[in-house]
Amino acid sequence: MKVLIVSKYDKDGGAAIAAYRLHRALTVAGINSKMLVQKKLTEDNLVKGPESILQFFFSKISYYIDQLPVYVYRNKSAYLFSPAWYSSGDILKQINESNSDVVHLHWSCKGMLSTKDIEHIKAPVILTMHDSWAFTGGCHIPFDCKKYKEFCGSCPELASNRQNDLSSKAIIKKSNLYDSKSDIVFVAVSKWLQNCARSSNLLKTKNIYCIPNALDTSRFKPIEKSLAKSYFGFKSKKKLILFGALSALTDKNKGFKELYSALNNLSSSEWEIGIFGSERPKKEKILNFKTYYFGNISNDEFLRKLYSSADVMVVPSKLESFGQTASEALSCGTPVVAFDTSGLRDIVKHKVNGYLAKAFDSRDLANGIQWVLNAKDYDLLVTKSREIATQNFDGNIVVQQYIRLYKKSINRIYESSNY
Repeated sequence: MKVLIVSKYDKDGGAAIAAYRLHRALTVAGINSKMLVQKKLTEDNLVKGPESILQFFFSKISYYIDQLPVYVYRNKSAYLFSPAWYSSGDILKQINESNSDVVHLHWSCKGMLSTKDIEHIKAPVILTMHDSWAFTGGCHIPFDCKKYKEFCGSCPELASNRQNDLSSKAIIKKSNLYDSKSDIVFVAVSKWLQNCARSSNLLKTKNIYCIPNALDTSRFKPIEKSLAKSYFGFKSKKKLILFGALSALTDKNKGFKELYSALNNLSSSEWEIGIFGSERPKKEKILNFKTYYFGNISNDEFLRKLYSSADVMVVPSKLESFGQTASEALSCGTPVVAFDTSGLRDIVKHKVNGYLAKAFDSRDLANGIQWVLNAKDYDLLVTKSREIATQNFDGNIVVQQYIRLYKKSINRIYESSNY
Protein backbone atom coordinates (compact mmCIF):
# COMPACT_ATOMS: atom_id res chain seq x y z
CA MET A 1 0.00 0.00 0.00
CA LYS A 2 1.39 3.39 -1.05
CA VAL A 3 0.32 6.29 1.17
CA LEU A 4 1.11 9.94 0.48
CA ILE A 5 0.88 12.29 3.46
CA VAL A 6 0.30 15.89 2.29
CA SER A 7 1.03 18.75 4.68
CA LYS A 8 2.17 22.36 4.30
CA TYR A 9 5.08 21.64 6.66
CA ASP A 10 6.71 18.60 8.21
CA LYS A 11 7.83 20.08 11.55
CA ASP A 12 6.43 23.62 11.86
CA GLY A 13 3.38 23.70 14.11
CA GLY A 14 1.27 21.11 15.89
CA ALA A 15 -0.62 19.81 12.84
CA ALA A 16 2.61 19.38 10.86
CA ILE A 17 4.30 17.55 13.73
CA ALA A 18 1.26 15.27 14.04
CA ALA A 19 1.34 14.53 10.29
CA TYR A 20 5.06 13.75 10.35
CA ARG A 21 4.72 11.50 13.40
CA LEU A 22 1.98 9.56 11.63
CA HIS A 23 4.21 9.23 8.56
CA ARG A 24 7.04 7.84 10.71
CA ALA A 25 4.69 5.45 12.51
CA LEU A 26 3.33 4.18 9.18
CA THR A 27 6.88 3.54 7.99
CA VAL A 28 7.69 1.60 11.16
CA ALA A 29 4.52 -0.45 10.59
CA GLY A 30 5.81 -1.47 7.16
CA ILE A 31 3.61 0.85 5.09
CA ASN A 32 5.14 2.55 2.04
CA SER A 33 4.56 6.08 3.30
CA LYS A 34 5.92 9.26 1.75
CA MET A 35 5.28 12.86 2.64
CA LEU A 36 4.85 15.90 0.39
CA VAL A 37 5.37 19.36 1.90
CA GLN A 38 5.93 22.94 0.78
CA LYS A 39 8.45 23.68 3.51
CA LYS A 40 10.80 20.89 4.53
CA LEU A 41 12.61 21.10 7.87
CA THR A 42 13.53 17.44 8.48
CA GLU A 43 16.30 15.48 6.78
CA ASP A 44 13.96 12.54 6.12
CA ASN A 45 14.55 11.20 2.58
CA LEU A 46 10.92 10.08 2.44
CA VAL A 47 9.76 13.68 2.81
CA LYS A 48 9.71 15.64 -0.45
CA GLY A 49 9.84 19.42 -0.39
CA PRO A 50 10.47 22.02 -3.10
CA GLU A 51 13.34 21.00 -5.40
CA SER A 52 13.37 23.38 -8.36
CA ILE A 53 13.89 27.14 -8.21
CA LEU A 54 10.31 27.61 -9.42
CA GLN A 55 8.93 25.34 -6.67
CA PHE A 56 10.88 27.26 -4.02
CA PHE A 57 9.60 30.53 -5.46
CA PHE A 58 5.94 29.49 -5.37
CA SER A 59 6.35 27.99 -1.89
CA LYS A 60 7.43 31.45 -0.69
CA ILE A 61 4.71 33.52 -2.39
CA SER A 62 1.71 31.16 -2.46
CA TYR A 63 0.47 32.22 0.98
CA TYR A 64 0.48 35.91 0.07
CA ILE A 65 -1.35 35.29 -3.21
CA ASP A 66 -3.98 33.18 -1.44
CA GLN A 67 -4.45 36.02 1.07
CA LEU A 68 -5.15 38.69 -1.58
CA PRO A 69 -8.97 38.48 -1.18
CA VAL A 70 -8.53 38.72 2.61
CA TYR A 71 -6.57 41.97 2.49
CA VAL A 72 -9.78 43.77 1.47
CA TYR A 73 -11.09 43.23 5.01
CA ARG A 74 -8.90 45.72 6.82
CA ASN A 75 -10.47 45.20 10.24
CA LYS A 76 -10.25 41.39 10.27
CA SER A 77 -9.02 39.59 13.37
CA ALA A 78 -5.39 38.60 13.82
CA TYR A 79 -6.23 34.92 13.34
CA LEU A 80 -5.61 33.15 10.05
CA PHE A 81 -8.40 33.06 7.47
CA SER A 82 -7.78 30.73 4.51
CA PRO A 83 -9.92 31.14 1.37
CA ALA A 84 -7.92 28.40 -0.42
CA TRP A 85 -8.65 29.79 -3.86
CA TYR A 86 -5.06 29.74 -5.13
CA SER A 87 -2.32 27.21 -5.77
CA SER A 88 0.36 26.94 -8.43
CA GLY A 89 -1.02 23.56 -9.53
CA ASP A 90 2.37 21.96 -9.02
CA ILE A 91 1.40 20.19 -5.78
CA LEU A 92 -1.66 18.64 -7.44
CA LYS A 93 0.53 17.44 -10.29
CA GLN A 94 3.00 15.84 -7.86
CA ILE A 95 0.16 14.18 -5.92
CA ASN A 96 -1.33 12.58 -9.02
CA GLU A 97 2.07 11.57 -10.43
CA SER A 98 2.90 9.77 -7.16
CA ASN A 99 0.41 7.00 -8.12
CA SER A 100 -0.43 6.58 -4.44
CA ASP A 101 -3.15 4.20 -3.32
CA VAL A 102 -4.29 6.76 -0.74
CA VAL A 103 -3.69 10.51 -0.45
CA HIS A 104 -3.88 11.61 3.16
CA LEU A 105 -4.40 15.37 3.47
CA HIS A 106 -3.48 17.13 6.69
CA TRP A 107 -3.05 20.91 7.15
CA SER A 108 -2.53 22.10 3.57
CA CYS A 109 -3.65 25.75 3.54
CA LYS A 110 -1.61 28.93 2.93
CA GLY A 111 -1.65 28.43 -0.82
CA MET A 112 -0.57 24.79 -0.90
CA LEU A 113 -3.82 23.32 -2.23
CA SER A 114 -6.97 25.03 -3.44
CA THR A 115 -10.42 23.52 -3.01
CA LYS A 116 -10.40 22.96 -6.77
CA ASP A 117 -7.13 21.03 -6.49
CA ILE A 118 -8.63 18.62 -3.95
CA GLU A 119 -11.50 17.93 -6.34
CA HIS A 120 -9.00 16.72 -8.97
CA ILE A 121 -6.98 14.32 -6.79
CA LYS A 122 -7.28 10.94 -8.49
CA ALA A 123 -6.64 8.61 -5.55
CA PRO A 124 -8.97 8.09 -2.56
CA VAL A 125 -8.65 11.02 -0.15
CA ILE A 126 -8.49 10.94 3.65
CA LEU A 127 -8.78 14.42 5.16
CA THR A 128 -7.64 14.71 8.77
CA MET A 129 -9.06 17.84 10.35
CA HIS A 130 -6.62 19.50 12.76
CA ASP A 131 -8.93 22.49 13.15
CA SER A 132 -12.34 23.68 11.93
CA TRP A 133 -11.32 24.90 8.46
CA ALA A 134 -12.87 21.98 6.54
CA PHE A 135 -16.41 22.94 7.60
CA THR A 136 -16.20 26.75 7.88
CA GLY A 137 -16.02 29.59 5.37
CA GLY A 138 -12.28 29.96 5.96
CA CYS A 139 -11.59 30.44 9.65
CA HIS A 140 -9.57 27.81 11.51
CA ILE A 141 -10.83 28.66 15.00
CA PRO A 142 -14.48 29.85 15.02
CA PHE A 143 -14.47 30.62 18.78
CA ASP A 144 -18.07 31.61 19.69
CA CYS A 145 -19.29 31.86 16.08
CA LYS A 146 -21.71 29.08 15.10
CA LYS A 147 -22.58 30.27 11.59
CA TYR A 148 -20.97 27.16 10.13
CA LYS A 149 -23.99 25.24 11.42
CA GLU A 150 -26.16 26.97 8.83
CA PHE A 151 -24.32 29.12 6.30
CA CYS A 152 -21.34 31.44 6.60
CA GLY A 153 -21.51 35.12 5.72
CA SER A 154 -21.25 38.42 7.61
CA CYS A 155 -18.13 36.80 9.02
CA PRO A 156 -17.06 38.12 12.44
CA GLU A 157 -13.46 37.07 11.82
CA LEU A 158 -13.41 39.24 8.69
CA ALA A 159 -15.30 41.99 10.54
CA SER A 160 -17.77 41.80 7.64
CA ASN A 161 -21.37 43.01 7.59
CA ARG A 162 -22.11 41.56 4.16
CA GLN A 163 -23.84 38.21 3.84
CA ASN A 164 -22.28 37.65 0.43
CA ASP A 165 -18.71 38.04 1.68
CA LEU A 166 -15.56 35.96 1.22
CA SER A 167 -16.64 33.39 3.81
CA SER A 168 -19.94 32.69 2.02
CA LYS A 169 -18.17 32.32 -1.34
CA ALA A 170 -15.56 29.98 0.17
CA ILE A 171 -18.15 27.77 1.81
CA ILE A 172 -20.04 27.41 -1.50
CA LYS A 173 -16.80 26.20 -3.11
CA LYS A 174 -16.34 23.63 -0.34
CA SER A 175 -19.93 22.48 -0.72
CA ASN A 176 -19.37 21.96 -4.43
CA LEU A 177 -16.14 20.09 -3.69
CA TYR A 178 -17.76 17.72 -1.20
CA ASP A 179 -20.67 17.08 -3.58
CA SER A 180 -18.43 16.33 -6.57
CA LYS A 181 -15.86 14.30 -4.64
CA SER A 182 -18.13 12.41 -2.32
CA ASP A 183 -15.53 9.74 -1.55
CA ILE A 184 -13.50 12.03 0.77
CA VAL A 185 -13.18 10.41 4.20
CA PHE A 186 -13.12 12.91 7.06
CA VAL A 187 -11.21 12.31 10.30
CA ALA A 188 -11.37 14.49 13.41
CA VAL A 189 -8.56 14.35 15.96
CA SER A 190 -10.93 14.62 18.93
CA LYS A 191 -14.54 13.87 19.83
CA TRP A 192 -15.19 17.58 20.29
CA LEU A 193 -14.03 18.38 16.75
CA GLN A 194 -15.97 15.39 15.45
CA ASN A 195 -19.16 16.73 17.06
CA CYS A 196 -18.52 20.23 15.68
CA ALA A 197 -18.08 18.80 12.18
CA ARG A 198 -21.23 16.70 12.51
CA SER A 199 -23.20 19.80 13.51
CA SER A 200 -21.96 21.78 10.50
CA ASN A 201 -24.06 22.36 7.41
CA LEU A 202 -21.22 21.15 5.18
CA LEU A 203 -20.47 17.83 6.86
CA LYS A 204 -23.68 16.89 8.68
CA THR A 205 -24.42 14.09 6.18
CA LYS A 206 -20.85 12.76 6.12
CA ASN A 207 -19.41 9.85 8.07
CA ILE A 208 -16.75 11.41 10.29
CA TYR A 209 -14.21 9.23 12.08
CA CYS A 210 -12.35 10.16 15.24
CA ILE A 211 -8.65 9.19 15.45
CA PRO A 212 -6.26 11.03 17.81
CA ASN A 213 -2.84 12.34 16.89
CA ALA A 214 -0.13 9.69 17.02
CA LEU A 215 2.66 9.91 19.58
CA ASP A 216 5.87 7.92 19.85
CA THR A 217 5.49 6.90 23.48
CA SER A 218 8.83 5.07 23.36
CA ARG A 219 10.44 8.47 22.74
CA PHE A 220 8.20 10.48 25.05
CA LYS A 221 8.70 8.44 28.20
CA PRO A 222 9.43 9.40 31.81
CA ILE A 223 12.88 10.22 33.13
CA GLU A 224 13.52 10.10 36.86
CA LYS A 225 12.52 13.60 37.98
CA SER A 226 15.69 14.45 39.90
CA LEU A 227 17.82 13.51 36.87
CA ALA A 228 15.64 15.59 34.55
CA LYS A 229 15.85 18.59 36.88
CA SER A 230 19.63 18.26 37.13
CA TYR A 231 19.87 18.39 33.32
CA PHE A 232 18.47 21.94 33.42
CA GLY A 233 20.39 22.91 36.52
CA PHE A 234 17.29 23.19 38.68
CA LYS A 235 18.82 23.17 42.15
CA SER A 236 15.80 24.49 43.99
CA LYS A 237 13.54 22.03 45.76
CA LYS A 238 10.53 24.04 44.63
CA LYS A 239 8.06 22.28 42.37
CA LEU A 240 8.01 23.23 38.68
CA ILE A 241 4.86 24.30 36.81
CA LEU A 242 5.27 24.01 33.02
CA PHE A 243 3.41 25.93 30.31
CA GLY A 244 4.15 25.91 26.60
CA ALA A 245 2.73 26.32 23.12
CA LEU A 246 3.63 27.93 19.83
CA SER A 247 3.48 31.71 20.50
CA ALA A 248 2.66 30.82 24.10
CA LEU A 249 2.65 34.38 25.44
CA THR A 250 1.10 36.20 22.46
CA ASP A 251 -1.60 33.87 21.12
CA LYS A 252 -4.71 34.72 23.16
CA ASN A 253 -6.16 31.28 22.45
CA LYS A 254 -3.33 29.62 24.41
CA GLY A 255 -4.61 31.16 27.64
CA PHE A 256 -1.57 32.86 29.17
CA LYS A 257 -3.79 35.67 30.47
CA GLU A 258 -5.87 33.14 32.41
CA LEU A 259 -2.75 31.31 33.58
CA TYR A 260 -1.20 34.60 34.71
CA SER A 261 -4.26 35.32 36.86
CA ALA A 262 -4.22 31.80 38.25
CA LEU A 263 -0.53 31.92 39.16
CA ASN A 264 -0.95 35.19 41.01
CA ASN A 265 -3.58 33.47 43.14
CA LEU A 266 -0.93 31.00 44.32
CA SER A 267 1.74 31.41 46.95
CA SER A 268 5.23 31.89 45.47
CA SER A 269 7.02 30.11 48.29
CA GLU A 270 6.91 26.56 46.91
CA TRP A 271 6.70 26.74 43.12
CA GLU A 272 8.51 27.97 40.00
CA ILE A 273 7.34 28.13 36.38
CA GLY A 274 8.92 27.11 33.08
CA ILE A 275 7.66 28.53 29.76
CA PHE A 276 8.47 27.24 26.27
CA GLY A 277 7.26 28.32 22.84
CA SER A 278 8.08 31.99 23.43
CA GLU A 279 11.22 33.97 24.13
CA ARG A 280 11.53 36.09 27.25
CA PRO A 281 9.37 39.18 26.62
CA LYS A 282 11.04 42.59 26.63
CA LYS A 283 8.33 43.94 28.90
CA GLU A 284 7.78 41.02 31.21
CA LYS A 285 4.74 40.87 33.42
CA ILE A 286 5.78 40.47 37.03
CA LEU A 287 4.92 37.04 38.36
CA ASN A 288 5.24 35.96 41.94
CA PHE A 289 7.28 33.00 40.67
CA LYS A 290 10.80 32.56 39.45
CA THR A 291 10.35 32.02 35.69
CA TYR A 292 12.51 30.05 33.26
CA TYR A 293 12.15 30.69 29.51
CA PHE A 294 13.14 27.96 27.05
CA GLY A 295 12.13 29.56 23.73
CA ASN A 296 10.97 27.47 20.78
CA ILE A 297 11.83 23.78 21.08
CA SER A 298 11.96 21.39 18.13
CA ASN A 299 14.00 18.61 19.74
CA ASP A 300 11.86 15.77 21.13
CA GLU A 301 14.53 14.60 23.58
CA PHE A 302 14.84 18.11 25.04
CA LEU A 303 11.04 18.23 25.38
CA ARG A 304 11.00 14.82 27.03
CA LYS A 305 13.48 16.00 29.65
CA LEU A 306 11.56 19.24 30.20
CA TYR A 307 8.22 17.46 30.66
CA SER A 308 9.85 14.96 33.01
CA SER A 309 11.37 17.76 35.10
CA ALA A 310 7.95 19.35 35.64
CA ASP A 311 5.57 18.46 38.44
CA VAL A 312 2.53 19.63 36.48
CA MET A 313 1.83 20.76 32.92
CA VAL A 314 -0.78 23.50 32.49
CA VAL A 315 -2.66 23.79 29.18
CA PRO A 316 -5.09 26.72 29.66
CA SER A 317 -6.14 26.98 25.98
CA LYS A 318 -9.61 28.23 25.14
CA LEU A 319 -9.94 25.88 22.16
CA GLU A 320 -7.74 22.93 21.21
CA SER A 321 -8.74 20.53 18.46
CA PHE A 322 -6.54 17.98 20.23
CA GLY A 323 -3.92 19.23 22.68
CA GLN A 324 -0.55 17.83 21.66
CA THR A 325 1.50 19.27 24.52
CA ALA A 326 -0.96 17.68 26.94
CA SER A 327 -0.56 14.21 25.41
CA GLU A 328 3.24 14.60 25.32
CA ALA A 329 3.38 15.62 28.97
CA LEU A 330 1.16 12.72 30.04
CA SER A 331 3.34 10.28 28.11
CA CYS A 332 6.29 11.54 30.16
CA GLY A 333 4.35 10.90 33.36
CA THR A 334 3.48 14.52 34.09
CA PRO A 335 -0.13 15.24 35.15
CA VAL A 336 -1.96 17.97 33.21
CA VAL A 337 -4.26 20.78 34.32
CA ALA A 338 -6.51 22.25 31.62
CA PHE A 339 -9.85 23.91 31.17
CA ASP A 340 -12.82 21.62 30.68
CA THR A 341 -13.20 22.42 27.01
CA SER A 342 -12.80 21.17 23.44
CA GLY A 343 -10.32 18.41 22.54
CA LEU A 344 -8.57 18.51 25.90
CA ARG A 345 -11.45 16.50 27.36
CA ASP A 346 -10.23 13.50 25.35
CA ILE A 347 -6.81 13.72 26.96
CA VAL A 348 -7.26 14.88 30.57
CA LYS A 349 -9.44 12.74 32.81
CA HIS A 350 -10.56 14.77 35.80
CA LYS A 351 -8.72 13.79 38.97
CA VAL A 352 -7.35 10.68 37.24
CA ASN A 353 -4.37 12.02 35.28
CA GLY A 354 -4.87 15.70 36.02
CA TYR A 355 -7.56 18.28 36.60
CA LEU A 356 -10.19 19.85 34.32
CA ALA A 357 -10.97 23.33 35.61
CA LYS A 358 -14.23 25.14 34.98
CA ALA A 359 -13.85 26.71 31.54
CA PHE A 360 -11.84 29.93 31.63
CA ASP A 361 -12.15 30.30 35.42
CA SER A 362 -8.69 31.36 36.62
CA ARG A 363 -9.50 30.62 40.25
CA ASP A 364 -10.46 27.04 39.46
CA LEU A 365 -7.35 26.75 37.28
CA ALA A 366 -5.34 27.73 40.35
CA ASN A 367 -7.31 25.17 42.39
CA GLY A 368 -6.40 22.52 39.85
CA ILE A 369 -2.69 23.34 39.98
CA GLN A 370 -2.75 23.19 43.76
CA TRP A 371 -4.75 19.95 43.71
CA VAL A 372 -2.17 18.20 41.53
CA LEU A 373 0.89 19.51 43.32
CA ASN A 374 -0.51 18.70 46.76
CA ALA A 375 -2.09 15.36 45.81
CA LYS A 376 -1.44 12.67 48.39
CA ASP A 377 -1.60 10.06 45.64
CA TYR A 378 0.64 12.03 43.24
CA ASP A 379 2.50 8.86 42.23
CA LEU A 380 -0.80 7.34 41.10
CA LEU A 381 -1.47 10.46 38.99
CA VAL A 382 1.93 9.93 37.35
CA THR A 383 1.18 6.26 36.68
CA LYS A 384 -2.23 7.02 35.22
CA SER A 385 -0.80 9.82 33.07
CA ARG A 386 1.61 7.46 31.37
CA GLU A 387 -0.92 4.63 31.19
CA ILE A 388 -3.65 6.69 29.48
CA ALA A 389 -1.15 8.15 26.99
CA THR A 390 0.22 4.74 25.94
CA GLN A 391 -3.24 3.16 25.72
CA ASN A 392 -4.80 5.91 23.62
CA PHE A 393 -2.15 7.87 21.67
CA ASP A 394 0.69 5.44 20.99
CA GLY A 395 1.68 5.52 17.32
CA ASN A 396 1.25 1.75 16.88
CA ILE A 397 -2.38 1.95 18.02
CA VAL A 398 -3.21 5.05 15.95
CA VAL A 399 -1.55 3.65 12.82
CA GLN A 400 -3.68 0.50 12.89
CA GLN A 401 -6.82 2.65 12.94
CA TYR A 402 -5.61 4.54 9.88
CA ILE A 403 -4.54 1.39 8.03
CA ARG A 404 -8.06 -0.02 8.44
CA LEU A 405 -9.45 3.27 7.11
CA TYR A 406 -7.04 3.28 4.14
CA LYS A 407 -8.04 -0.27 3.19
CA LYS A 408 -11.72 0.56 3.53
CA SER A 409 -11.36 3.61 1.24
CA ILE A 410 -9.37 1.68 -1.37
CA ASN A 411 -11.87 -1.21 -1.36
CA ARG A 412 -14.81 1.16 -1.70
CA ILE A 413 -13.28 2.83 -4.76
CA TYR A 414 -12.42 -0.57 -6.25
CA GLU A 415 -15.95 -1.87 -5.73
CA SER A 416 -17.57 1.24 -7.20
CA SER A 417 -15.32 1.09 -10.28
CA ASN A 418 -16.41 -2.51 -10.90
CA TYR A 419 -20.08 -1.90 -10.25
